[in-house]
Amino acid sequence: MIRILIGDDHAIVRQGLRLVLTLMPELELVAEAKNGWEVIEHIRTCSPNLLLLDMNMPGPSGVELIKRVRAEAPRLPILVLSMHGESQVAGRAIKAGAAGYITKDSEPETLVAAIRQVAGGAHYIEPAVAERLLFDTSPKEAAAPHAALSDREYQVFLMLVQGRSVIDIAETLHLSAKTVSTHKCRLMQKLGLDNLSDLVRYALKHELA
Repeated sequence: MIRILIGDDHAIVRQGLRLVLTLMPELELVAEAKNGWEVIEHIRTCSPNLLLLDMNMPGPSGVELIKRVRAEAPRLPILVLSMHGESQVAGRAIKAGAAGYITKDSEPETLVAAIRQVAGGAHYIEPAVAERLLFDTSPKEAAAPHAALSDREYQVFLMLVQGRSVIDIAETLHLSAKTVSTHKCRLMQKLGLDNLSDLVRYALKHELA
């Protein structure tokens, strides 16, 4: 039996995942978390043997949360289920310690196969994402300005190009608006951009949004 903990802040996503998991007798949903703090709490109390994790949640999230989970439960495999299919996001997640990465537009059969593979000690990366990872590791891509962003700066960058405000980002990440503004200023400087419109154009040009 594969005991699964879901970490996602969207109730409708958790409901859909719950339905998929109930169709498979060897999969058991032991807990659901809607923020990073609940993920850590449930890891301590529910003893899951696989974490199905979204990259963007309130509290610690993304790469930061993956690293915290690795420190808390080094043997717990993490399968990231994200809305982002960009190689940069996937690459950072895998580097932080995730064992697998698939996108939310995957078929249920793909999700179940990924769960089985990751729970069995292997790795799984959605083929389309794996292809991007393979071909985006060219010297030109590695030298792109966004490659120099810190994990937190990159997280804020993705949320900004989604149209989210500094205050909204601060509330989601449990940071002060001042801290988010500082990250925004630093990432804009690193990318050599002056405004949000340029930021969105940059993201589209590099297929990051």
